[in-house]
Formats: sequence, structure tokens, C-alpha cells
Amino acid sequence: MNTIPEIAGRLASLCNERKFVEAYTELYADNAVSIDPNYKNEPFTGLHKLIEREKQFLANVEIHDIKVADAIFAGSYFSVILSMHFTVKGHESKMLEELCVYKVENGKIVSQQFFMG
Repeated sequence: MNTIPEIAGRLASLCNERKFVEAYTELYADNAVSIDPNYKNEPFTGLHKLIEREKQFLANVEIHDIKVADAIFAGSYFSVILSMHFTVKGHESKMLEELCVYKVENGKIVSQQFFMG
């Protein structure tokens, strides 16, 4: 699996199955960078750090529903819309919709950036 459409399809499939850590492990480069408005839009670098951050998020939420839309492509980038209904422990449930933009190099995701709607 090296093409960008294959990577995008696999990412969507794993996310829809709620296998987020597996998605990072399988699809991301060791030096991947994440930019997320929930973390002040400051770059977060390194696969190990991304996995640990994801595990912390998952330990504090209950996901009720998730949907990843079909990807669109431009050069070495692809983008999807992710919709998630979840509850953070001790808080009310909420809906999140975000545009997720990914860059692929050498068959791995090297960057991701999220834009909240």
C-alpha cells in the first residue's frame, strides 16, 4: 500500500472502525508532524508522541459515532472530513466536524493538520 488513494482509504477504514492507534502505527512516518487547534496549533512531532497523545484522548472520551468522508486529492496531499459524536468524561456529549489535511511522502503520512468547523 503505497499510493495516496490506498493510504487515504486505509486511514478512513481504520478510523471508521475506531482503530486510531493502529492507523498511526501502520500509516505514519516516524517523524510525522501534527498541527491541531485543540493543542494551540503548535506542531507536534514524532510518531511515538502522536500515539501517546491519541491514547490519552481515547482514555478520556467515549465515542458514540464517527464518520470519515471520501477523500479528495491534490498532488501529495489528501483531505477528508471527519465527523465525530463523543463525550469527554464528566462533560456533555458534543459533535465535532473537522477538515483533515494529510501529506504523504514515500508511502507514509508525514503531516496532518486539522481545521475545526
